[in-house]
Amino acid sequence: MKERLPDRVRHFFRDLGPGVVTGAADDDPSGISTYSVAGAAFGPATLWTVLLTFPLMTAVQTMCARLGLVTGEGLAGNLRRRYPRWVLWGACLLLAFANVVNIGADLAGMGEALELVTGIEERIWPPVLAGAILAGLVLWSYRHLARILKWITLVLFAYVVAAFLARPDWSAALRATFVPHLAFEPRYLAILVAILGTTITPYMFFWQAAQEVEEERAAGKWTRLARRGATPKELRLAQEDILTGMGWAGVAMYFIILTTATTLHAAGRTEIATARDAAEALRPLAGDAAYLLFTLGIVGTGLLAVPVLAGSAAYAVTEALHWHGSLNDRPRVGARFYAVLGIAVVLGVALDMAEIDAVRALFYAAVVNGLLAPPLVALVILLTSDREVMGEHTNPRWMRLLGWATVAIMVAAALALGAARLTA
Repeated sequence: MKERLPDRVRHFFRDLGPGVVTGAADDDPSGISTYSVAGAAFGPATLWTVLLTFPLMTAVQTMCARLGLVTGEGLAGNLRRRYPRWVLWGACLLLAFANVVNIGADLAGMGEALELVTGIEERIWPPVLAGAILAGLVLWSYRHLARILKWITLVLFAYVVAAFLARPDWSAALRATFVPHLAFEPRYLAILVAILGTTITPYMFFWQAAQEVEEERAAGKWTRLARRGATPKELRLAQEDILTGMGWAGVAMYFIILTTATTLHAAGRTEIATARDAAEALRPLAGDAAYLLFTLGIVGTGLLAVPVLAGSAAYAVTEALHWHGSLNDRPRVGARFYAVLGIAVVLGVALDMAEIDAVRALFYAAVVNGLLAPPLVALVILLTSDREVMGEHTNPRWMRLLGWATVAIMVAAALALGAARLTA
């Protein structure tokens, strides 16, 4: 008997999981800052990058999901088994550094946003938020945590509403969406590199693969041998999940750029550095409703992103050391996993307490991510194209082509930026 539409819709949302959370976490406060800067500086001229990045990040995340599902192990575990230790630890240590900086920047961004809404000084918020997030990660079961993270992704809808409240020029927006604009100047190319580094970022690779493994552990497959292999249905559901998550991330990215292009750029406010700058400038231009939605969106995405950043660092380090531990474990069982997770969050708070320039710190984190992402994507492609690793579930040709295109585009953008700065 044919399934009714309401049942199909309910089953679709029930099956959504790691891909949706990963995609939404991609639009964290530091990502919102990047998109806000792009819209303020160049108006709608960078909207076309949404169409560029969507297939690229979808292909890479799908490969990571397939790797976790088929091998029953995360990305760091597979790197440990197949590649020299310097490859494994180079990737893990660079990831941990970039994640700690991003955690600090995201907590600071959330604190700034909450100060705007509550009037309570921003410095009070990072340790309070960090404590609440750590408590949730330690005390809640993986199933409960996954359910909460899935619902938090709805906060991205705030940016869609904020864009409509700003009343954009839709004809100009559509033209900028489908007609790519390129400029060989350092500032524009820096924004392009930042967008690529924000949307296709290493912590998403580790988190995606690890969460597919967590889903299987939650289903009772406790050993790697029990988790090995995947059915066509499992692979199809994972791909649908990722398409939804990356699509949702792209929609939010599009409307953040559009909101700031319509308001800030149009009013001549082209020099902003953070999402807070964007929110404050938005209020007199688009009204209290758009300002409040934009500001609360920063807090909501931060609540989603910090667990993902800390969790991906913990998965990478524990898998690299061949330790047991995951979000499925109680703290006493997974003590070392939770220790790494806690250290990552505490170091992020310490960066805020030290009053390190968040914009400068994010720049260095972006540089690290930009250096790490292309070779790591290449390793993911090689792993998921290897029959010894994947058996009959190696990458289809279209996925390999999109994967290598991701590497080529990210490297080309970075080289173009370097050349433009040398000739400027």
